[in-house]
Amino acid sequence: MTGLSHLDAEGHARMVDVSAKPETAREALASGLVRMSPETRDLALSGGARKGDVIAAAEIAGVMAAKRTAGLIPLCHPLAISKAEVRVRPVDEGLEVTARIATTAQTGVEMEALTAVSIACLTLYDMLKAAERDMTIEAVRLLEKTGGASGDWRR
Repeated sequence: MTGLSHLDAEGHARMVDVSAKPETAREALASGLVRMSPETRDLALSGGARKGDVIAAAEIAGVMAAKRTAGLIPLCHPLAISKAEVRVRPVDEGLEVTARIATTAQTGVEMEALTAVSIACLTLYDMLKAAERDMTIEAVRLLEKTGGASGDWRR
């Protein structure tokens, strides 16, 4: 890595100029975990939480967040997202969130995938906090990305 692309020669923040780059198909997959007790996880899966269908709300919130990433991350390019899949599934430790985002653009969708996971996790926390306040949001990370000049990458 030769330096930080979001800083100019004088160290000032800037949005990276991607105007000379070709549009290519790009995709990113991210994940995160909301660690909780088995009882809280089962409550979320049963649909019996006080605020309604926790899983559906988190998945929809993640999709909405992916579409608004450029408004949340200051130097992120606004992108026309062509695919946004956010899934919540039970695991022994709680609920795992994954987001797969795709576009055809001059820059990638890693930030959109990470934002989708983050907001879906926060939504799960918000909707379940009445049952368990000491849940934790952990391991939000990029798992893979495809496309672009830097090529494919997998964790």
